[in-house]
This record gives sequence, C-alpha cells and structure tokens, in this order.
Amino acid sequence: MRKKEMIAMLLAGGQGSRLGVLTSSKAKPAVPFGGKYRIIDFALSNCVNSGVDTVGVLTQYQPLQLNQHIGIGTPWDLDRRNGGVTVLAPHMKTESGDWYSGTADAIYRNLDYIDKYNPEYVLILGGDHIYKMDYSRMLEYHKQNKCDVSIAALSVPWEEAGRFGVINIHDDNRIYEFEEKPENPKSNFINMGIYIFRWDLLRDALERDNKVHSDSDFGKHVLPLLLSEGKRMFAYPFTGYWKDVGTIDSFWMANMDLIQTVPEFNLYENFDKIYTGSDHQPPLYTGPNSEVRASIVSEGSEVLGKVYNSILGPDVIVEDGAVVKDSILMERCYVGRNTRIERCIIDSECTIGDDVVIGTGDNTVNVHRPKIYDTGITVMGENSSIPDKVEIGKNCVIFGKTEPEDYQDGKLASGESIVKKVNANGVRA
Repeated sequence: MRKKEMIAMLLAGGQGSRLGVLTSSKAKPAVPFGGKYRIIDFALSNCVNSGVDTVGVLTQYQPLQLNQHIGIGTPWDLDRRNGGVTVLAPHMKTESGDWYSGTADAIYRNLDYIDKYNPEYVLILGGDHIYKMDYSRMLEYHKQNKCDVSIAALSVPWEEAGRFGVINIHDDNRIYEFEEKPENPKSNFINMGIYIFRWDLLRDALERDNKVHSDSDFGKHVLPLLLSEGKRMFAYPFTGYWKDVGTIDSFWMANMDLIQTVPEFNLYENFDKIYTGSDHQPPLYTGPNSEVRASIVSEGSEVLGKVYNSILGPDVIVEDGAVVKDSILMERCYVGRNTRIERCIIDSECTIGDDVVIGTGDNTVNVHRPKIYDTGITVMGENSSIPDKVEIGKNCVIFGKTEPEDYQDGKLASGESIVKKVNANGVRA
C-alpha cells in the first residue's frame, strides 16, 4: 500500500438530537441541505478539492441513508483502488463489542485502518458543518509552524463565544488554554472541530488516553493531555463561511443564507464545487400561473403555484393555488391545491393535502420539546402526511400519517404535536 502524506477521518456517527424529528431516521450528516445536497457533502467535497484522496467515514447512529448516499464515493472522485472513501462502522474487537463512545475513541478503534496507509499526518473532521475549506493550506500552515497539532479556529461575535469551545492563544497563534462554553470567555476564537495531527503523536496519545478514559474525546481528553505535555499546538485562523447546523433554527437559517441576493455562502462558484450523489432528473417545470421568487428549486420539481424565499428539493410538486413561503421542502414532497405553507421544514416524501394552512397563529413554544421547537418553525418528519382542510400553528411537529380525526375542530394549535411514528430505536420526535 502506497504511503499517504495525509488521510482524513470524518466523524459522521452523531444523532443530532437537537434537530428533532429530522434525525429520527437518519444520521445528522445525511440530512438534506440546500435542495440537492446532504450535510456530509461539504466535508467530502472539501477533501477532494484539497487533494485529500483517502477518507475514512465513521458511522454509527441510523447509518443506512448515509451509507447509501456515500456508496463507493463516485460523486467525489473517491472511488479509488489505493485510498478513496471507506465507511467504518463500529465493529467487535472484544467478545462483548460496543458502540463508539467518544470522538477520540472512534479513531482509536480504527488504528488498523490508518496504519494501513502509514500517513505522516491525520486530518480529523466532523461531518455536520456547512463550509468550504482548503485543507492543503491548513497542512502547509501546520508544516511551517512545525506543529504537533493544528486546530482550525473561527472568530465569532463575543456574545456567541460562550456557546462553543473557546481557544485561547498567544500573539503567534500558539494555543495555551482551552475553555469549554465559558461564561466569561477570554477569547472569541472557537474550536471548529477540524484538526491536523502528526500521526505518530496522535497514535501514542490515543493509546494512552484509552487506558484512562473509555469515552475518550478530543475536546475533553486528548487535546488537553497534549497541551499539558507542552506539545506545539497552533490555531489555524479561518475567515470563510462556517455554520454549525445543529438546531432547527440554525439549519433553517443556513438554508436561507443560500437564497440571499448576494449569498454569503455561494454554491455557484466554478471553483471549490460541492459534489453530491444524485440521479439524473428531468428539468424543473413551472406552470402558466406559477410564480417563483428568491428561491432554489431543484430539478424534477413541478411548480404550479407560488414559491417565495424557499428551497425545494428534487421531485417536489406544488399544486395550483398553493403558496410556499420561507420554507424548506426536501425531495419528493407534494403540496396540494390552495395550501399555504410558511416558515416550515418538511422532510422527504411528505404529502400535504388541499386547502391546508401551516405556520399560522402565535409563537407558543412546543409543549413536548420546548428547547428544540421554539423559533416559530413547524417541522414535518420523513414520510408524513397531512389531510385536506386542516390548520396547523407554529412550533408544531407532525410525524407519521395523520388523519382528519387527529385534528380537533380541524386545527392543531401552536406548540402542539402529532407523533404517530417511532424509528427502529424507539426514538420519537
């Protein structure tokens, strides 16, 4: 096996519980984004655009859709004999066997995979952020500063810094301290979860930490350990667009960023393209009475009604008289005649009947999940349906095939839910 200078290990096993019903049947990196993409497409595309041709994708929670999407890596030119993309699911190394129990633990359990390529450097990535980044520039920075570890860091507004892991640095960007969600941060540089390690150093640290922490984690254990030992750890300043889409509101806002007049994050540039696996679709069709403004409408869709400030995935049908506003509709959704949808996220394969109104009323937070559904966005889970002539408020959740009798007097008040479905693990919305 030819030695690789740097390989990537992409952590894609997270549940993304703060995305609620959107991750009930799929891992967070597999959630559709921007019409035709999945969240993981951004990290994979960054790898191929940066010349990183060997990527191990570590999966765990609800991996089926993610595995199907990645396949053998063809869309990202990662279907290679020497390297390419490899899906690394948890596997038994002892008689009992168990799940990955921390970010560093996941890497530790795949030492054999990394050793096979004997890289000089290992790039650790998360599969759940929206951004474009040239990792080869970060590697060059790592080499120039003779780093043991480099950590990509982003400057955020001071009032937001306390929500993240903060990196405190000297004037030369050398790291002297980590703070996890501090009340009074000393710095507004946050840890982006993108690391480059010398492989020999990381391998040794993983083996040592595993003996102490069964739930070995980079942020909690490995990085503080190496810092305490005086290793050369530098922050790599990143100045581009980066969004953590870990909540319903941040996911909705990141999608809406794509349809601004001058988008902060541009998917249409000829360089650093984002690649994805998608079937060939017929062209978009707009009917004689349709109207589409400031929206992304994917191929295969039919718009007979009106779509404003929204994102539609492939094969979405919006019937005559329907109005979709400030919303995200994922692939193969159907919106019936004279239905009005505002400020909603509707997952794949959903059906909404005729004369339905969604997103009306006050902004009462969700009764059952107040910390998840609290910004006025109503969400439909995958493969759900809504019958004709019902009215649904804000911060509502619909999951499963609902019937007219599920709606008292034909209404679902703001903050209420109808959940008629659970996933294979018994997880509800």
